[in-house]
Amino acid sequence: MVDLTRRFDVLVIGGGNAALCAAISARRAGASVLVLEGAPKFYRGGNTRHTRNMRCAHDAATEILTGPYTEEEFWKDLLLVTGGQTDEELARFMIHESKDILNWIVEQGVRWQPSLGGTLSLGRTNSFFLGGGRAMLNALYRTAEELGVDVLYDAEVIDLKIEDGMFLSAQLKQPVGGRTEVRASTLVAAAGGFEANIEWLKQYWGEAADNFLIRGTPYNRGAILKMLLAKGVQEIGDPTQCHAVAIDARAPKFDGGIITRHDSVVFGIVVNKHAERFYDEGEDIWPKRYAIWGRLVAAQPDQIAYIIFDSTVVTSFMPTLFPPIAGATIAELAGKLELDPAALEKTITDFNAAVQPGTFDHTMLDDCATQGITPPKTHWARRIDTPPYLAYPVRPGITFTYLGTRVNKQSRMLMKDGKPSANMFAAGEIMAGNVLGKGYAAGIGMTIGSVFGRVAGREAAKNARN
Repeated sequence: MVDLTRRFDVLVIGGGNAALCAAISARRAGASVLVLEGAPKFYRGGNTRHTRNMRCAHDAATEILTGPYTEEEFWKDLLLVTGGQTDEELARFMIHESKDILNWIVEQGVRWQPSLGGTLSLGRTNSFFLGGGRAMLNALYRTAEELGVDVLYDAEVIDLKIEDGMFLSAQLKQPVGGRTEVRASTLVAAAGGFEANIEWLKQYWGEAADNFLIRGTPYNRGAILKMLLAKGVQEIGDPTQCHAVAIDARAPKFDGGIITRHDSVVFGIVVNKHAERFYDEGEDIWPKRYAIWGRLVAAQPDQIAYIIFDSTVVTSFMPTLFPPIAGATIAELAGKLELDPAALEKTITDFNAAVQPGTFDHTMLDDCATQGITPPKTHWARRIDTPPYLAYPVRPGITFTYLGTRVNKQSRMLMKDGKPSANMFAAGEIMAGNVLGKGYAAGIGMTIGSVFGRVAGREAAKNARN
């Protein structure tokens, strides 16, 4: 049993990668730590449960990485995907710190495996967790508990007492035990974004948000974020920006995870409910572009789209939970998708006619392109002409939102007057908007969580001692 009458040095709200990195870091610095995870134990870990890799800078190839990935290259990739909408000081700090995370996270019990190939193209830049995100999470919990970190599940925080930028206590509500006041010298908020709060999403997206699917935990409803912003913490980020990918339209409303994501876009075309293409499917290497497709589909009528390809490419990408829908002809496929057969046939005929000769290579920006159609397909364009014809229906799959709390390099939250809070820190998705103004690159969410979690825990412990 956790003694809630005592005063802890560090209170961590959240239960995913960022929270656990903060808890371990604070405990290793000598602090007493309590972690409050709002979900039941089986669902602990937020979106970390569904992840599989992390992007970190490194200067040379390793047993699990095929080559160097310099800080400058990481910075250029981040600059590209965000369109420059990032805090350069914090982003460069994160990138520099990520070099040490590769080894630090192993010291906390996490194990790596050789990177996966195929369209992921991440063998040089991203390290993959052996056993995936859940195994990584279990390792962090095991280490935290061995170190003496206290953890409570089903621990819903319903209020925060904050005065003049100083955290005093949290009101905790549990299924058994009711309401309790939890006191601590410092606070680390690592409770994620508000992607599972459909009503909050609708404030910015309107009725379209009803058609969004939530890839991860149903517990990230943004309650802690809302409390902090209401109590004087400075916000950062566009509330409509988020990590959103195209996931199978047959996926559940919540918690479908990585197995519902489609990586087949570069091998075909994508059409909306009118059987019309609407974006360049071959714009860039997939890990730099997969996270734009959720927003693209969200902008289409009824927030639905269809990835169309043929039988020549079915073994070229990682399969998902749901099988493709097949048709012996384009018209038959259109009928199964409830699309206008004539419209889909015209779209594919026009696309095939525009495909130019080239040498296909999915590992690079090849010379297979279209000519004379809008939108173009600038790479990996090949004719769709070998039956059976196949399709995946997709909807926007929201991973996490970018509206969050502003922080400095010490992960300390900043108040609306610009001054650092007295004893409040943040890590992970709740502050990701400092680095991600828009866009996404594979594995960077875990980088943000690990780097700023470690920093937040260390700084919170130091703050508590003082």
